[in-house]
Amino acid sequence: MALSRGRRENRRIDYWPGFVDALSTLVLSIVFLLSVFVLAQFFLSQELTGKDEALRRLNQQIAELTDLLALARAENKGLEDNLATLQSTLQTSAAEQSRLQGLLDAGTNASTSAETETSRLSAALAGEQEVSARALAQVELLNQQLAALRRQLAALEDALAASEARDRESQERIADLGSRLNVALAQRVQELARYRSDFFGRLRQILGDRPDIRTVGDRFVFQSEVFFDTGAAELLPEGQQELDKVAGALLELSEEIPPDIPWVLRVDGHTDIRPLSGTGAFRSNWELSAARAIAVVRYLQSRGLPPQRLLAAGFAEYQPLDLAENDEAFRRNRRIELKLTER
Repeated sequence: MALSRGRRENRRIDYWPGFVDALSTLVLSIVFLLSVFVLAQFFLSQELTGKDEALRRLNQQIAELTDLLALARAENKGLEDNLATLQSTLQTSAAEQSRLQGLLDAGTNASTSAETETSRLSAALAGEQEVSARALAQVELLNQQLAALRRQLAALEDALAASEARDRESQERIADLGSRLNVALAQRVQELARYRSDFFGRLRQILGDRPDIRTVGDRFVFQSEVFFDTGAAELLPEGQQELDKVAGALLELSEEIPPDIPWVLRVDGHTDIRPLSGTGAFRSNWELSAARAIAVVRYLQSRGLPPQRLLAAGFAEYQPLDLAENDEAFRRNRRIELKLTER
């Protein structure tokens, strides 16, 4: 046991010096590396300092070269201006030389130009003569066309004169026809007046001398009381009897009147100036007068008179026979008038 303890102690003493040596070696290596790094930094700083100085010198050289380049450019601009001036002078000289050469050539070719001008004038004269010949031909053609136009104008004047003559003849014929038409119309009016007179004469004979039926101008006048009650438009029986006589006389006369005479029997209704009460069938004298005239026309149509020969009109109180305002005037103005007239 003591022997083993002595071995362990000897073994521990052998390891330590080696460890110390290793540490010493490591420290020395580190110190060496640091020394090398310091030296490298020193030499690197020296190198950088040298490069900065070189860069500064290089920049200075660049600035000097820039100044030299500016001076060179200025000189180049001056040279270009001088070159342009010289080129302009050269062109002027060339133009003057060409002008002088042209004058020289003109002097040389004067005789040749004279001959050429003579030939040109001869050709121009021949051309003018040709143009004159064409112009004369055109004038001749225009003269022929003018003569043709004059002949056409003469023909038109003849046609116009003939047309005017026909127009005068037509006007004369129209005037003659107008006079004949006026004569025919006057004859028809006279015939109608004669038939009207016959009609009124027959009515006088048929109706007799009654005070409520009379002739006023070209109209046959019946008092309204003959046909209607006051304010009414219904025919009374005695009024129908009187209208039967009128219808018979008119039917006989219509057979005698020529069919080319456009006659009609106009039935006019009239009232007095007094307004209606408003409670009856009619609201105004217009309606009452027109309704009475229509009632007479319808009754005559029912007795055989053709409707195209009948005409109804209402005049209310606006065409009085008597302007007085009394019962007699009112009675005279309330009336039915019959008139044989033209359509």
